[in-house]
Amino acid sequence: MPLIWAAISAHGFGHAAQVVPVLNALGRLVPDLRALLRTTVPRSFFTNRLEVPFEVQPVQQDVGCIQEGPLSIDVAATWRAHYQFHLTWEERLEAEVSAILDARPDLILADTPYLAIAAGSKAGIPTVALMNFTWDLVLSALTSTPEAHHEDLLLAMRRAYARADLALRITPAPVITVFHRMFDVGPIAAPASPACDRLAACLQLAPGERTVLVGFGGVPLATLPFESLRTVTGYRFLFDGSVPPGDRRFVSTRSLPFSFKELLASTDIIMTKPGYGTLLEAVALRIPLIYVRRYNFADEQPLVEFLHRYGRGIELSPQDFIAGRWATTLDATFALPPPPTPPPPMSGATDAAELLATFL
Repeated sequence: MPLIWAAISAHGFGHAAQVVPVLNALGRLVPDLRALLRTTVPRSFFTNRLEVPFEVQPVQQDVGCIQEGPLSIDVAATWRAHYQFHLTWEERLEAEVSAILDARPDLILADTPYLAIAAGSKAGIPTVALMNFTWDLVLSALTSTPEAHHEDLLLAMRRAYARADLALRITPAPVITVFHRMFDVGPIAAPASPACDRLAACLQLAPGERTVLVGFGGVPLATLPFESLRTVTGYRFLFDGSVPPGDRRFVSTRSLPFSFKELLASTDIIMTKPGYGTLLEAVALRIPLIYVRRYNFADEQPLVEFLHRYGRGIELSPQDFIAGRWATTLDATFALPPPPTPPPPMSGATDAAELLATFL
């Protein structure tokens, strides 16, 4: 029974959202495929998403970024955390190599922990990177005056990434140069089927009332500007967090009999940051999207460009988002015309699976 070792960054859920469709497509090509998920992404994320038999080993694979909520990165804390991670690099590397040799996988897939790539290479197992960015790109954008040890960290990351046998760059993505052998694959999106009528009935929507799903990914928002939003009429806000009791305008997604993916497919407007999974599914579903940018994350610009080319989207400033000045943007977003260019086929999962199958 073929075994794939999938090392998944746990900075939000975007990396896991890319890996799951690839593993599902690979499972349709490779009979009896099993997956060992090396990640601290909660097991519940993969339940009802991942179709191949899997085991989760909750071991830290990388640092990612230290967040102050979904829209702000603590730059100094992020660099400190990476420095601490690398102080024990050799011990971490040997532990991963030992675990790989014990599990005896047929293939290492990393999205995108460079530790797994270095360990897989050292263990002599074919190693493939799957990514729409690398962590050295992210860190490079977080400071304009890098210190000496910052450069040492970036060099160590790039050396580890360079040990991959193959890299699969997912569309859309920034320029990536650390890999010796890289293929581009199509966009990855696996949206749920819309259930708009069922959602409308569940919420008892008034005629003409629209739903807005406010979801910022695996790093959740603590709260919304509820008082300011009370003046915004004609919309029902679905929020993955606590909402004021007794106010029908705000609905906690946890109170609804829908998964987040079902809500995303069934809402009228999505409000989020430009993250890969949500943005690509919005484009695939042709649902308009309001996005709040961070302006210091490596994959944000190509994602925004993809959205404006193939989907419908409007930017909301962080200041207007925090202040609850949403009404004008909501109305403008709903009135956006269809995009002039239809989205490309969401073929990335199949593209990647066909290349991965050659290793198995």
